Amino acid sequence: MVPLSISQIEGATLTAWPALRQAHDGLWLWRYARGYTKRANSIHCLDPSDGAYAELRLTRLLEMSRRHGIAPVVRTTPLTAPELIELLDGMLWEEYEPSLVMAMEMPDVDFPVGFNARYFDPADPQWYKAQAHMSGYDAETIEVQRQVLEAIACDCQGVLVYHKAGLPVAAALAAVASGIGVYLNVVTHPSARGMGYGRAVMGAALNWTRAMGATHSAIQVLADNAPAVNLYGSLGFGEVYGYAYRRPPNWGRK
Repeated sequence: MVPLSISQIEGATLTAWPALRQAHDGLWLWRYARGYTKRANSIHCLDPSDGAYAELRLTRLLEMSRRHGIAPVVRTTPLTAPELIELLDGMLWEEYEPSLVMAMEMPDVDFPVGFNARYFDPADPQWYKAQAHMSGYDAETIEVQRQVLEAIACDCQGVLVYHKAGLPVAAALAAVASGIGVYLNVVTHPSARGMGYGRAVMGAALNWTRAMGATHSAIQVLADNAPAVNLYGSLGFGEVYGYAYRRPPNWGRK
């Protein structure tokens, strides 16, 4: 099977987690979702050859971020034009939250789950409120999350795994975009970590995307989140590339 390209993975992950508003400038993309998640509130360059007039274009997109009340953030990947990287370096924009994209070909058999798992329409409050509770979201964040979930155009399912007492203890969002399974909002309740629930909810999510015809899977994870990186690696994911976010020096800090 042909390995996934970075462009294919980026396209699938952007589809799986949409913004509420977006704007294009060539192959630069500005995304806005009322500040909920950096991937949906940042500037992306999707082609390393599209670096002309980088300063002018960045200025215009940053003005859009300012007018919409979100932080000035650029997400950099191997697709980011060198001219934009050089511009950010020259402005001393700091890099933060380095992350990994991990991917794999889908196996021919289902993953073991081992706990009770249920699937939901992601717009079902039973799923998104449980996921939000595990993540510690406030009411405003839950409302924005609901709006983003309702904007997803590709096939998707919310997954919950339950403790034997009947309480949900792990959640994930699974989507299939362009034949790629994408996994987001993966969380285990703090009191239930290290007990196998994270593996179970990922197994259930992978089984659903496989049943929907996904031939590959991809997931994004913070590079320093060793438990998650190890979990995904044990499921068959391998590192494909890294990315990070850039912001002005000392942004948001006194």
